[in-house]
Amino acid sequence: METTTEMTAEILNDLVEINNDRIIGYEKATKELSDEDADLKNLFTDMIAESHHHKLELATEVAASGVDIEEGTTARGKIYRAWMDIKAVFSGHDRKTVLANCEAGEDAAQKAYTSALREDELPAYIRTMISQQRDSLKLSHDRIKYLRDLQE
Repeated sequence: METTTEMTAEILNDLVEINNDRIIGYEKATKELSDEDADLKNLFTDMIAESHHHKLELATEVAASGVDIEEGTTARGKIYRAWMDIKAVFSGHDRKTVLANCEAGEDAAQKAYTSALREDELPAYIRTMISQQRDSLKLSHDRIKYLRDLQE
């Protein structure tokens, strides 16, 4: 039977992986943009930094529990990045496509954080941290969605 500490560390490691996905996704998106999209490159750099910050907070708690910190990405994230590659071949790395792909990634992050918050046995301070990170990521999601909607 899994202890609350082990369960919490597993949930936090899942969120570490989601942030790893996000970092890699935005690094990839930055490379797909043209020089005229410097505004998005700057935004994506900020979002990479945001995920590094979240990952550090999560990893600190995982390490404190004595569990190894996840270094990789989720299988879903790998599939998502492969889809970005396929879609880019057909669409030519245009701004709208990159933003739509980023929005899909942000949707996945929101789902992961919401799922984590459904766990009843999370300690209150961990629940607060996860909730604050989800709120921060929601703001990023909404910025991406707004920018994507402008491309219509």
